[in-house]
Amino acid sequence: MMPIAAEVLAALPQAIGRPYFAEWSNDGGTTWTRCGLVAGSAQVTADRTAETRYSGQAEVLGVAEGRSGVNSITSAVRLWQGVQLPRRDPIWFPAGRYSVTHTSKTLHGISLELDGLEDDLRDPFPVPRTVGPGPARTLVPALVGEALPGVPVAWRAGVDPDTQVPQIVAADDRWSVLSSGTDSAGAGTGIASALAGEIWADARGVITVGPVPTLDDPVVWSIARGVGGALVQPQSETTREGLANVWAVSGDGGDGSAAVGPAFAWDDDPNSLTYAGPDPIGDPGAPQRLGLYGIRVRTQRYSSSVITSYGQALQVARAKLADSLGVQASLSLTAVCNPALEAGDVVAVEVAVDEWERHIIDSLSYTLGAASMTCKTRTTSRRL
Repeated sequence: MMPIAAEVLAALPQAIGRPYFAEWSNDGGTTWTRCGLVAGSAQVTADRTAETRYSGQAEVLGVAEGRSGVNSITSAVRLWQGVQLPRRDPIWFPAGRYSVTHTSKTLHGISLELDGLEDDLRDPFPVPRTVGPGPARTLVPALVGEALPGVPVAWRAGVDPDTQVPQIVAADDRWSVLSSGTDSAGAGTGIASALAGEIWADARGVITVGPVPTLDDPVVWSIARGVGGALVQPQSETTREGLANVWAVSGDGGDGSAAVGPAFAWDDDPNSLTYAGPDPIGDPGAPQRLGLYGIRVRTQRYSSSVITSYGQALQVARAKLADSLGVQASLSLTAVCNPALEAGDVVAVEVAVDEWERHIIDSLSYTLGAASMTCKTRTTSRRL
């Protein structure tokens, strides 16, 4: 979650206003010009399961269209959401930095389609090239800077930017190298995935590399029910789509050197609905022998040319396991709009009176100026 004072977080249900504004730039963000927005036109979505985390749309006022104004070639837009509490100045939160992908004139202004900065990293290389070898700390900013000059890169605790990346043959685009691309043989080439992490453009427009969120992460917001609480309407559902409770991860550079792994990670919690058994790799017959007839093993494999050690493979396997468990129990909720909340945050939700669950925010969406937001979350189902 973005920085927010505890007293502001607690007072969100009592906010008396939610001001907002937009800024645009044609010089890569060196200078910004403030502009207005048509009421109710600016919509923001942050989705950590999407290739582009932030997307949106807005209708701006008082801005020309074309070379001297907003256009779909060079223009960037920043959106801002404020919270107005009694007897205080508005507190402002970034609601995404975007590239303008489409413009159209309207009766009042210009309607914009907006995509996060990942979209600018997805353009193909002019010719195939080699990247590395070298530390991720050096390679990632260099690749980002080629497409987005001046845009910073931030590293969150939980990933090691000093991890050495072997030489990669990059045939497609920068995003494939940075995130989770594959080569012609199907092996992963993504640097962030090989660090057991993920990469995205955050609400400020900073390219961020961080760990895959898990339910063991600290709770950043407690969403309570009832009068004075933040929770408006929860709707729960379950599905096994995308579920994997066993991961096998290996490294193979394809250069004749010895392959790494595979390293395995599985759901070893007997209280979990997705329990994979005591040892699905070394003793796959244990469930039958022990009478554990409800166990179902669902395995996924992942191989990356960027993984160079068994420890790294094990770390990636654990991260992928954390990201594939819990999708079978999700919650759609409407809550008081918290503009500091980010996709990937862990929240505590009061799903029934005095019954709390930890959930990971997979996506959130809101309209600038609105008092509520919609979130989709997931958690790990446990046997009662």
